[in-house]
Amino acid sequence: MSDLIVVSFSSEDTADQALNKLQALQKEYIVELEDAVVAVRDKSGKVHLKQAVNLAATGALGGATWGMLMGTLVGLLFLNPLAGMATGLAVGAGAGALSGALADYGINDDFIENTAKEFQPGTSALFILARRMNFDKALPELKKLGGKVLKTSLTNHDEERLKHALEDLVAAPA
Repeated sequence: MSDLIVVSFSSEDTADQALNKLQALQKEYIVELEDAVVAVRDKSGKVHLKQAVNLAATGALGGATWGMLMGTLVGLLFLNPLAGMATGLAVGAGAGALSGALADYGINDDFIENTAKEFQPGTSALFILARRMNFDKALPELKKLGGKVLKTSLTNHDEERLKHALEDLVAAPA
């Protein structure tokens, strides 16, 4: 089961830094992200979303692969497998990109936008959908960035650990 964590930051670029740190931790197998989105509310009050997973590219790649395979098989029936492969590749990539762009994978975009509208202008937040997170190793890395935990689906114990780890930095004198 995945856990949802929403952390707000006092500047527009800190959520990007936190996402970069989480992606580095994912390469070390400390965190397993299912989805992550950075929401920035600029100084004029407009909300911008930055998806960590490019669904259009992922869909295009998958569609191209299946399209090329099916096109080759159909091309073999008509004794022209190269033309079938090229046609299948083009049609599959287009259909995959379209389906990827229309899909809403992971965290619901409406939820993110509605939550981000409540932020102060000039701030950002990181919405994390994590399959697994080793808090003992991840929290010291994230503590450097500060932040305030807004919402989670974690257990009460883990939520308190996360809040204390992130918010102690803000409360401590520099």
